[in-house]
Amino acid sequence: MSPDPVAVEEVVAEQVADLCVAAPAEGEKPKKEKKPKPQKEKKEKPAQGGGKELKKETQLGLSTKKADDFSKWYSELVVASELISYYDVSGCYILRPWAFSMWEVVQRWFDDNIKKLGNAYFPMFITEDVLNTEKDHVEGFAPEVAWVTRAGNSEMDKPIAIRPTSETVMYPYYAQWIRSHRDLPLRLNQWTNVVRWEFKYPTPFIRSREFLWQEGHTAFATQAEADTEVRQILDFYAGVYQELLAVPVTQGQKSDKEKFAGALYTTTVEAFIPDNGRGVQGATSHCLGQNFSKMFGIEFETEDHGKSHAWQNSWGLTTRSLGVMIMTHGDDKGLVLPPRVAPKQVVIIPIPKSSSAPEQVAAMFEQVVIIPIPKSSSAPELVAAKFEQVKTFKAALEIAAVKAFKASLESSSVRVETDYRTNYTPGWKYNHWELRGVPIRMELGPKDMDNKTVVLARRDTGAKEFVPWDQVATRVPELLEQIQADMLAKAKARYDACVETVTTWEAFMAALNNKHMALAPWADEEEVEEDVKKRSATADAMGAKTLCIPFEQPPLPEGAVCFASGKPAKNWALWGRSY
Repeated sequence: MSPDPVAVEEVVAEQVADLCVAAPAEGEKPKKEKKPKPQKEKKEKPAQGGGKELKKETQLGLSTKKADDFSKWYSELVVASELISYYDVSGCYILRPWAFSMWEVVQRWFDDNIKKLGNAYFPMFITEDVLNTEKDHVEGFAPEVAWVTRAGNSEMDKPIAIRPTSETVMYPYYAQWIRSHRDLPLRLNQWTNVVRWEFKYPTPFIRSREFLWQEGHTAFATQAEADTEVRQILDFYAGVYQELLAVPVTQGQKSDKEKFAGALYTTTVEAFIPDNGRGVQGATSHCLGQNFSKMFGIEFETEDHGKSHAWQNSWGLTTRSLGVMIMTHGDDKGLVLPPRVAPKQVVIIPIPKSSSAPEQVAAMFEQVVIIPIPKSSSAPELVAAKFEQVKTFKAALEIAAVKAFKASLESSSVRVETDYRTNYTPGWKYNHWELRGVPIRMELGPKDMDNKTVVLARRDTGAKEFVPWDQVATRVPELLEQIQADMLAKAKARYDACVETVTTWEAFMAALNNKHMALAPWADEEEVEEDVKKRSATADAMGAKTLCIPFEQPPLPEGAVCFASGKPAKNWALWGRSY
């Protein structure tokens, strides 16, 4: 059972009062009282929390504003907030603990939703013969495949590819494991890294040469089963973005030009960054049909003793999801993290009196636990030792309250950090945790101690509220859920405002120039999409492409024509410039 801050106050008050009246035992000489050292005259009032006694503080904050130079802002933010460090191989990055902790939250959430599947691991190397088994597939990835051609000082007889994806790694073994309809469905997932030697502009999290992901590979007896799973997994991906990351997405199907190489069809969740007008493919779920099973001989005996090739799916979600979240919510002060994915949801910052002596401040922050204080019958040396551990009543009470709040919140599964550092001012700490995006800052200062309240400050809006001690344990979880909902609602409003419905080329180009997406009727032909990409490119911006054909389609008017070709329209497609 977690301690109650109000109860802690009563216990500490009683203990300190007992300590203050303690007397030496009979027959013993009282220890000489040490005279306090005279305070040096200060030329100016020290800053709150210790002032000139503090070490020199590092400059915090971002030098670039999000609205002024989005690319530079993002590059600066991911380093300053301690998410990544740049590596000496171009396009590769070190994920630091703050970033990796968020990826672990995504992993746990997704694993919980696919718990009936088995997690496995397959090697990262692929022989050239196996990689070339599926022609369309390898052609789609050929420019990005990295090859191992030498071992030590010797050239290898045959080069070995490093997986860009694992279809060709896994499916020869699916052919060994699947013999009968009783062996189906076979559904495996793996969390791993892949290498795609991108030649486009690398962007941390969004486009890199090595990245982390999960990839699921499944086999079924029928297409109906495969189709059902494709949409189920896509719903899970939408859940990662909307329920965890507070990022709105559109679910839809990729055009034939944009679908996964070798797939029957590809479904996707598409995000959008309003600040730079770029779409981002959030995650994809592919129905591979029977294409790969025919190439790799994944054949099974049916219930009526016939032979059939398996229907297969593959689906993947990457660390790109973190980049989309950072871009969506970050501001000029740093990260703004949704509570459900934040490594720490609350940071507690004790604020000592500005007039407190340095040793009192140190005592307040260094006290780890409140230990029992002896009664007046205790030996004087023991009394003196205890008194050194609890310098003053106020210091003891404040640190005890902080510990009680932390324990109480953690018992409700709230992830809490307490900043006890004495070499930084409270203001510096505020900036530090704002840069890292912690959703709630809890302040506890002298006035709060007197009023038995705390201050809760929201990272997303900056709003503050005063909460009585006995309500903290219930109010904080409520506020975290409110922040999560508010962040999604705000992002959704911006996303929706960036979708323009157009029916002409002129309106289409106007939408792109506004850094918006365009929902337009089109002929659903690869030649038309390729033409749109070329014609919509400008000196300052790349051409547009289909992001997806949304599952939720507006009614298509009778006689509607394609906005680009004038041919009969077959559906509405969401277009935009993208990463």
